[in-house]
Amino acid sequence: MATLVYLHATENIGKGSLELVTYARKIDSDVTVFVTGEAPNASLETLGAYGAKEIIVNRVLSVSNNQQVCAWLAQHAANYSTILFSHDFNGRSIAPRLSVRIKAGLISGAVSLPETNGAIKVNVFSGKAFGFVKCLTETRIISLLPNSIAPELIGGTCTVREVNEQPSTQGTIAVLEVKKPEGAIPLPEAELVVSAGRGLKGPENWGMVEDLAEALGAATACSRPVADIGWRPHHEHVGQTGVAIRPNLYIAIGISGAIQHLAGVNGSKVIVVVNTDAEAPFFKAADYGVIGDAFEVVPKLTEAVKKFKAQA
Repeated sequence: MATLVYLHATENIGKGSLELVTYARKIDSDVTVFVTGEAPNASLETLGAYGAKEIIVNRVLSVSNNQQVCAWLAQHAANYSTILFSHDFNGRSIAPRLSVRIKAGLISGAVSLPETNGAIKVNVFSGKAFGFVKCLTETRIISLLPNSIAPELIGGTCTVREVNEQPSTQGTIAVLEVKKPEGAIPLPEAELVVSAGRGLKGPENWGMVEDLAEALGAATACSRPVADIGWRPHHEHVGQTGVAIRPNLYIAIGISGAIQHLAGVNGSKVIVVVNTDAEAPFFKAADYGVIGDAFEVVPKLTEAVKKFKAQA
């Protein structure tokens, strides 16, 4: 049977969406994408080049009412053997609801394609280990961790069809306000991230973090204490209780590396730590470490990046 992919897209299609469609195509060549959000049809059509056959758009549903989105997907689930979500805020909210509603097994936090025996490698214990899970139900639901598979352009086209289906389920959760994160690069999709903590001593010193991020073309992030005391907005908080990220490069400046922070960033391909404390726990998880004053190290690193790019 076919594969269903759920996406919420507000503007252009992001890298995470392309990863998800690529993953779906590698499981089954018959891929249908169900979409909520205001992304224009021209943007959605690009998914055809990554393996989507049909796009079904429902613009009357709000992703903030995940109970209604779940009910909508449940109405069509019987036609699909695999249902895919990104392992982000939306996926972690809707996938378990749908699993219970249609009595389908849920494999959460997948990081690989199914093995020959059907088992899928997953991230467990907040990234401290990997496990292999096999789904025995007729329909399986999988949530894919971002940056687990590279988007693969294969060419091709797809059809886009708009529907106005609104399930009778009203939901019991009232969303009072939705704040959209600022910044050109959404954290879950960023391949490069520069993050900082209380070692910067105050919000007035954040300029050097932004300068390094701009030189690298990276997103900026912060530790939880920094967000809690109001130095940085909460949507930049990465960690177990914030945004979980898996970039190719994560630079941590002035962050000690508490276990809660590590749980949200330890999936990064390369971790670089800058800290004056040689005993900081983060150094044990780092691929590269610089023991030094961030106010001396970071500006020099920024200049080195700019010089390297100018010579490239």
